[in-house]
Amino acid sequence: MKILLRLSALIDALNERVGHLSYWLILLAVLVSAGNASVRYAFNMSSNAWLEIQWYLFSAVFLFCAGYTLLHNQHVRIDVISGRMSRRARAWIDVLGTLFFLLPMAIAIMWMSWPVFVDAYQRNEVSTNAGGLIVWPGRLMLPVGFFLLILQGISELIKRVAFLRGLIPDPTEKHEGPSAEEQLAEALRKERGETA
Repeated sequence: MKILLRLSALIDALNERVGHLSYWLILLAVLVSAGNASVRYAFNMSSNAWLEIQWYLFSAVFLFCAGYTLLHNQHVRIDVISGRMSRRARAWIDVLGTLFFLLPMAIAIMWMSWPVFVDAYQRNEVSTNAGGLIVWPGRLMLPVGFFLLILQGISELIKRVAFLRGLIPDPTEKHEGPSAEEQLAEALRKERGETA
């Protein structure tokens, strides 16, 4: 199990790194969007390529951060039910959900999207929009994003099993301090002289 936990830590580090690099894609998407809008209104010029770059950047953030979101346990859950269960029961739900829902779905999507990417790459497919971009980088994002999600699903499965065996503390417990937003809110309250 120690080897599996080391593998889990490597997967976690990979998705953490990808998530942090994706922050920059958000900034880039905002800059491209603002630049495109400014040029369109100021000079009455626009390009489909700039619009498609925005779509690519948004897709990259959405797909590449799926594993990062799972790592931080931020996917949507039905807490009304699971919040009333014991930690062990929630871990069992995560194990079964990962084995029977998350991994099969992610593997199927990755498997089915790979030939679509290969076909677009081999044909050097170009957007049907005038002045559009080549399509294969966008098609590649789908299998890569779901591969990262599969890896994180495996990591989460390893951690839940280790928790159920009593080898590690509950991996869903947040050991982090307050978020940046919470810290900002606290600083603003202190500035105003309010108490929490």
